[in-house]
Amino acid sequence: MKRCPDCGEIKPLEQFPRNKNSKDGRHSYCKPCHNARGKETYERLYGGTRHYHLKRRYGIGADEFDELVRQQGGVCAICGRPDPEHVDHSHETGAVRGILCFNCNGGLGQFRDSTDSLLAAARYLDAHDVSMRALTQRTHERARALVEVSG
Repeated sequence: MKRCPDCGEIKPLEQFPRNKNSKDGRHSYCKPCHNARGKETYERLYGGTRHYHLKRRYGIGADEFDELVRQQGGVCAICGRPDPEHVDHSHETGAVRGILCFNCNGGLGQFRDSTDSLLAAARYLDAHDVSMRALTQRTHERARALVEVSG
């Protein structure tokens, strides 16, 4: 059992985050108080956790993020869906390219940002679409022939 100096409650050790540098292996503050202190610090120093995350990970702040979305007309830079929420960036240079929806951002990631792979996928889809149209057309022609024979 341990007492949290913020809330004053005595709680089991499992209610305190781990800390290998302390004697008992736990932080001084219980998990809710520890989280509240962290949130307050992000608010005070960075203007919020969102701003901190964007700055640390992509080098842009929340205002710059919002400006990019505004410049894109409030839509995903690839598919045009409204309210994109994901920062697209080059994994080689770290440069931010735009703001995308979840699916478009994930798609680029799955293709490892390779334009060759994306173009190959587009050619595959085009070829498949053409062959499916031809197959559908042949099926309709056969069905019409059967109707004419039986009719």
